[in-house]
Order: sequence, then C-alpha cells, then structure tokens
Amino acid sequence: MTYDRLVCANCASPVNEGRCPVCRANRARLQQEGFFGGLNGLNPMALLAVLAVLIATVALLAHQTA
Repeated sequence: MTYDRLVCANCASPVNEGRCPVCRANRARLQQEGFFGGLNGLNPMALLAVLAVLIATVALLAHQTA
C-alpha cells in the first residue's frame, strides 16, 4: 500500500492532495521518512544479498544443532 491511497481522518480526502494542515504534515512526514522507513534506500540486489546471508546463517545454525 502506498501513501497516495491513505485517507485523512480530519478532512476525509486523500492525503496526497494535502487539502488540510493535517494532510500536508502527514504527506511531508511520509515523503521524508519513506513508507518503509530505512528499507526504501536499499536496492533490490542488496536486499537479496541480506536475505541470502540470513538464510545461510539459519541453515548453518540448524545444521550445527542437529
């Protein structure tokens, strides 16, 4: 879900239109931090690499305990 589909509870309009001060403040906050927090700065290959390392670590730990 992207923030352009969010509806403001204050004015009942889409947040991305910024009709009221609450919409504008939330739109600015969401644009600044990104919808996924810090994960939006990583490219897909970096995410896949992190996932592969995590899977390898879990497999290694599972193999050592068995």
